[in-house]
Amino acid sequence: QVQLVESGGGLVQAGGSLRLSCAASGGTFISTYRLGWFRQAPGKEREFVAVINWNGDRTYYTDSVKGRFTISRDNAKNTVYLEMNSLKPEDTAAYYCAASRGTTHYTYSPGYDYWGQGTQVTVSS
Repeated sequence: QVQLVESGGGLVQAGGSLRLSCAASGGTFISTYRLGWFRQAPGKEREFVAVINWNGDRTYYTDSVKGRFTISRDNAKNTVYLEMNSLKPEDTAAYYCAASRGTTHYTYSPGYDYWGQGTQVTVSS
């Protein structure tokens, strides 16, 4: 059974940076999966943030984070990262990593097969 474990969340002031990590275990095939980050703020639906394909040569971002966030992966370590810069209070949310075989659109959260437990990011103004 694949497990995804996020880390790196915390409290940061607006304009600051955080780096989230998500380590996968329990399946050697995870390196062939698309890996994504989603977030959910209180009272809001879960939303797509970023995704990276299996070999890292394609990435996509939601418009609100373009130019500020960078997704990357290290298949040797079965880990995906989300580098977040110039953070804003509206980035405050629980951030989740997820893995998908890639059979549905990358923004479609039900299309992801495995999910982490989430890590909280809070940006103060």
